[in-house]
Amino acid sequence: MKVILQEPVDRLGNVGDVVNVANGYARNYLIPTGLAIEANEGNVKYLAHHQRVLEKKRARLQAKGEELRKRIEAVQLEFARKVGEKGKLFGSVTNKDIADALLERGIEVDRRKIELTEPVKSTGTFAAVVALQPGIAAEISFKVVNENPEEEVEAAESVAEAAAGENADAVEESGAAPEPAAAEAVEAAGEEE
Repeated sequence: MKVILQEPVDRLGNVGDVVNVANGYARNYLIPTGLAIEANEGNVKYLAHHQRVLEKKRARLQAKGEELRKRIEAVQLEFARKVGEKGKLFGSVTNKDIADALLERGIEVDRRKIELTEPVKSTGTFAAVVALQPGIAAEISFKVVNENPEEEVEAAESVAEAAAGENADAVEESGAAPEPAAAEAVEAAGEEE
């Protein structure tokens, strides 16, 4: 079935495009939601007559999309989460979390349009792509940090102490000098205090 798009539709087209889609997709989704109208003879004539209006609408949507892209890319997001050993999160950061954080900053984005490049299950810096409109996507980077920074220091100290303890046991057994890596870890843990 041929339809005329009234709004931009992902992977299908932009405003005013005449596209061929499955009958069920057109009748059950595109037409009832107002995203498209049937491309019959009267609607095609209407489209030809109102092409200038549609071109203005395209330009307005393009400008809004570019402005929104700039606003999103200027935002710095940081998520504080509970972290276990080795920086692994209890849970993860999802596209819904990103959409909620953007909404708090006055930027409304559908969570389904946010694509994470990788699952976020540890601390660090990550990136996500926000598909705003066909041809316009914003890349946003965000940080995931431990909600209790003193736990990071304690974890580093316990790892350093464990390494030092293992190294000291090995020294007692072999009678050799301590390994430099373990000594550096102990010194680093001492400096963090």
